[in-house]
Amino acid sequence: MNTQLYIKDVVTLEYDAAKCTGCSLCVQVCPHRVFQMENKKAVITNRDRCMECGACAMNCREQAITVNKGVGCAAAVLNSMIRKTEPSCSCGAGCD
Repeated sequence: MNTQLYIKDVVTLEYDAAKCTGCSLCVQVCPHRVFQMENKKAVITNRDRCMECGACAMNCREQAITVNKGVGCAAAVLNSMIRKTEPSCSCGAGCD
């Protein structure tokens, strides 16, 4: 099981369980096993594993999942480390 974590509490992933119909596509497409099925619904196992690739949201027919793919806080912080610049994202939370 992948235990890779990114940066704690910065991911833009949002999930509305009330909209979930239990298709399990999010579980199937997530490369970091952020989702699993419980009682015929998807649940988030650990938001901090999310790399904000957007595969879950793109495959969710019910629009129960949203994520700012590749532009969230985690991506901003990681890119800033690589580029040796200040982090900048669109969430307004101050990624630094």
